[in-house]
Amino acid sequence: MNKLMTASMVLCLAACAPSAPEVDTRATPAAAPAQAAVVKTATPPAEVADDPAAVNQTIDEVLGEHARYEAVIRQLQQAVAANDAAAVAALVDYPFSTVREGQPMKVADAEAFVRDYDRIMLPAIAEAITRQKYSQLMVNYKGVMFGNGEAWVNGICKDDACKDVDVRVVALQPTS
Repeated sequence: MNKLMTASMVLCLAACAPSAPEVDTRATPAAAPAQAAVVKTATPPAEVADDPAAVNQTIDEVLGEHARYEAVIRQLQQAVAANDAAAVAALVDYPFSTVREGQPMKVADAEAFVRDYDRIMLPAIAEAITRQKYSQLMVNYKGVMFGNGEAWVNGICKDDACKDVDVRVVALQPTS
């Protein structure tokens, strides 16, 4: 069974090779005169799959129910990609604080966030959010980090025991 699977995988990889096979024209050993040439096929580089399993498990273990976090993360990526200030603002925890041009910036509510969207969502932050592969998110007790810390999502406790949380964007910050 394993040999059959291996043979099938080799055939599939060979069929998917992007370039013509290279022929090894080196002399063949005298013991194998019937073997004219060995064909080498170029195998394409393996593409990294965006498999959420490990990130989801870490979120479950460290922060809580991953489905809530994943929904907000995906919504944030879509809203930023669409440059939808109102949709991004709806995901933020208020009052929101950040720093721009070395100065503290306080944002009271979603209306103020939308008004200052271009000052808050700098191109480098937007790029970090939209380019982030879900499977490569960093997760710790502080939340879920995009890129090098340009954005953070975390659960905001709704009760004293922190059993119920709202998952929100808690930081949007330029990094150096």
